[in-house]
Amino acid sequence: MNRRSFIESFAMFGVAAATLQRPPFFTSFAQTMEKTKAKVPLNKLRKSDEEWKRILTPDQYFITRQAGTEAPYSSPLLNIHDSGTFECVCCDLPLFSSKTKFESGTGWPSFWAPIDKRNVLERTDHTLSETRTEVLCARCDAHLGHVFNDGPMPTGLRYCMNGVALKFTSN
Repeated sequence: MNRRSFIESFAMFGVAAATLQRPPFFTSFAQTMEKTKAKVPLNKLRKSDEEWKRILTPDQYFITRQAGTEAPYSSPLLNIHDSGTFECVCCDLPLFSSKTKFESGTGWPSFWAPIDKRNVLERTDHTLSETRTEVLCARCDAHLGHVFNDGPMPTGLRYCMNGVALKFTSN
């Protein structure tokens, strides 16, 4: 089948579907196209250590660029319950929705899922005696925190984030 006959067949199928008033086909097609667009990789943001030090506060630099950890219960984001988005403090990438935030009792802002799985990277962390899964910003590689398998449903995950690595934007 050449390209022209394929396009003609597809067009005739579209006319037939419209005539039969079958919106689920078009809805399904639109959803498929939306999912395809979502797979486009993020453009990486690269800066030197000197640039990061100029842009970030010392605490933000320590947490995000040197994989530090803030003290538990020290983040002002811990008590935010407004509707909005938690973004990477380094590059503004939307990471978590307030809809997935929950009280974990750990002292760090916790979420049961990222806004989009492609916005975060996960890698094995062997820095302590136990093996953990580190969570990074997919755009700028900022250290955000860790993810654990002891969270609430529907995912069973707890993204335990350093509040210093995030900023909140209300809706």
